[in-house]
Amino acid sequence: VQLQASGGGLVQAGGSLRLSCAASGRTFTNFHMGWFRQAPGKEREFVAAISRRAYGESTRYADSVKGRFTISRDITKNTVYLQMNSLKPEDTAVYYCAVTQILWAYVDNSRNFAYWGQGTQVTVSS
Repeated sequence: VQLQASGGGLVQAGGSLRLSCAASGRTFTNFHMGWFRQAPGKEREFVAAISRRAYGESTRYADSVKGRFTISRDITKNTVYLQMNSLKPEDTAVYYCAVTQILWAYVDNSRNFAYWGQGTQVTVSS
């Protein structure tokens, strides 16, 4: 099982980026998929998650990104996306994608995710 994250980069405050996470090795239709981020000197924090299809592809967001970030998934490509708009300097971090089969209520906890991508750096300049 592999998760390959991409799409990070350097952007000015107010700009946009779209992260992608392509999964391989198995089909993740029955998995919830999520994005987390970790800034230097800080703990890894939840960003967004999208539920498996059986749950209607519900979404959940951290309060800090609500209204600015959108998570989506393409089942045919086994890929999850994170569209990030109105970026702020405090969004600067390494962003990780991950998958889990934990109950949907617990998807905001990184400890519940079994498979992780390698991370992609997002830097927002002021």
